[in-house]
Amino acid sequence: MAFFAAARQGRKDDVELGSGVWRRAHDRFRRGLDRYHQILEGTEDDDVYSELVEIANELGEMLPRVRSVCVEAQRRSPSSGLDIPGAMVQVHRALSKAGNTLATTAEAAAMTRLDGERWGVASAGLGNVRRRAELVAEDVAEAERQLQG
Repeated sequence: MAFFAAARQGRKDDVELGSGVWRRAHDRFRRGLDRYHQILEGTEDDDVYSELVEIANELGEMLPRVRSVCVEAQRRSPSSGLDIPGAMVQVHRALSKAGNTLATTAEAAAMTRLDGERWGVASAGLGNVRRRAELVAEDVAEAERQLQG
């Protein structure tokens, strides 16, 4: 059954996101989110873990917003290749930045998890993960602003 659901979702993505830059921007964000969640697997339930989960939830709430921007951008300026439609360069730039920042947020979360396990909560560096997650939110909001403007 999971195979058929994945195939159905793939077809829906093809229709809504196309096969070009908007699909890649969406998929990159989703992969970054998946990476972040993988870092949480197998962690102990402690203060560091709880904070990382809270951040993961906040990041996860951004995926529908990213999808919405990508779907609308595909509707306005369809892309089936590597070329970024001229009118949407700033939207794509903000989405690309959001995906990159999410990847670095996942890396920071991994380091925080290791530091927390090794040295305790005080040295875990949760502030760094929080700041990076805030940058992701800013990038997503910028993509939405650019799409509206």
